[in-house]
Amino acid sequence: MPATTLTEDPLVQPAATRAADAPIRVLIAEDHRVTLWGLERLIEGTAPRMQVIGTATTRKALLEHPALPSADLVLMDMDLGGEDACETLGELLQRCRGHVLVLTGEDSPVKHREAVLHGARGLVHKSQAPETVLLAIEKVHRGEVWLERGMLGEVLGQLTGRPPVAPQSPEQHAIAQLTPRERQVITAMTRGVGRKQMAVADELGMSEHTLRNHLTTIYSKLHLRGRLELHVFATRNGLDRDEPGPAGRG
Repeated sequence: MPATTLTEDPLVQPAATRAADAPIRVLIAEDHRVTLWGLERLIEGTAPRMQVIGTATTRKALLEHPALPSADLVLMDMDLGGEDACETLGELLQRCRGHVLVLTGEDSPVKHREAVLHGARGLVHKSQAPETVLLAIEKVHRGEVWLERGMLGEVLGQLTGRPPVAPQSPEQHAIAQLTPRERQVITAMTRGVGRKQMAVADELGMSEHTLRNHLTTIYSKLHLRGRLELHVFATRNGLDRDEPGPAGRG
């Protein structure tokens, strides 16, 4: 899944207080032994860029780990030992000076959003390539947020008190490409089944040739094959009602 990052002021990040060439000190919290082993090998293989300073397989072991206070980043399974990461993040961030990157196998946007709003600096899915996990670690360590693009806007909307923008359906996206004049054409064309194009053109103050050109563009934008499909589409999406638009010919 594609992800995006949001850069914050590096002067307030813990990484700024350490030497630029110092390895990123990573504490891994994962209860699946095979996954834990793989993550250790992956991160240690980047030496000297990164260093695994400890591992934990339960919430209790993570919070009591002696290396936690000095970790630059905690890579934590969202479902650590069967416990929700959101219930751990508050206390974890009080004990750790670094950031938390959540590793998840879940596809629930609700759970992902909750983790970020509880303090996680990012999420990376377990289905991602190993290189993506390493990149996410580096980005979060530098003070950036690692999230899928769709989730980033939603989370920022909640943090700033603005309502999230609902994702557009394919039909809504296509409608958004229409000009005001094209919407007028659609309204006029669907006002009455069986109306001749000449009558519609006269109503709109344009030539029949211009009307046909508009319809060709409309059919292309809306992925329709003719007037009948246009009528169904317009009725379903409320385009059969009058829209204000420019007057005159054209």
